[in-house]
Amino acid sequence: MRVDVQVDGGEQELRSLYNWLRQDSAVRRGAHVTLPQAPAEPGQMGTLADVLQLVTDNGWSAASFALALSTWRQTRPGRRSVTVQRGDTTVIVENGSEEELSRLIEALEQPEGSAGGAADQEGR
Repeated sequence: MRVDVQVDGGEQELRSLYNWLRQDSAVRRGAHVTLPQAPAEPGQMGTLADVLQLVTDNGWSAASFALALSTWRQTRPGRRSVTVQRGDTTVIVENGSEEELSRLIEALEQPEGSAGGAADQEGR
């Protein structure tokens, strides 16, 4: 399963979350976290894409990811809004409430192929 994560605040905030998730052993145990490079124009270096990606395996724990995300947000000035997308399902974490985190976990734990439709969330 692939999960894309966007963060308000630009590349610095995205790199901060990337480093945070890579240092979290529970997240690392079940997911490969990457910062993909956007394709480069001829003669130029590639640039950082605006998302980080998690590719998960059978050891994936959506709850561990949600906890790591929530903890990271608490360390950031202004508590950045985070958009998590899996297939057609999008969850926006704006205030980090229990309700938002529960919605995030539920969306990420849906069996492959059933995420979407009624599970689509705008985080509000």
